[in-house]
Amino acid sequence: MSNSLSAETIAIVKSTGPALRQHGVAITTAMYSRLFQDEEVKAMFDQAAQESGEQPRRLAAAILGYAENIDKLEALGGAVSRMVARHVDTGVKPEHYPKVAAALLPAIREVLGNDVATDAVLAAWAEAYQFLADILIAKEEEAYAAAA
Repeated sequence: MSNSLSAETIAIVKSTGPALRQHGVAITTAMYSRLFQDEEVKAMFDQAAQESGEQPRRLAAAILGYAENIDKLEALGGAVSRMVARHVDTGVKPEHYPKVAAALLPAIREVLGNDVATDAVLAAWAEAYQFLADILIAKEEEAYAAAA
């Protein structure tokens, strides 16, 4: 696990903020459509929150917040704590994170298109996603251990 993101990744991810603000819900809706092809993962989610659009909106806001604060991650401490608590409540494990990445990155390209979601943008988001996943996984492991 790297303990920092490259300056290039930070710049690219921050530059996607306006596109995420405009298309974030479309991206997360497309991501969940891909992710829920895995019935085990689908069962972990409140389907009423999916159908109402609440969960895609929440995740879109979280992704936007991450993009806008990627150079000052300490601003996301509260959001990370809430996410960790929710993940522990629903049984999220480290092996679930690659499944989300495999759904999220193609959804970004699908919604934003190749002109905006270039290979460089997707590579930056892959690095940024893994960085955040590593933080969440470490905090979730601590929470699971404390609850045991």
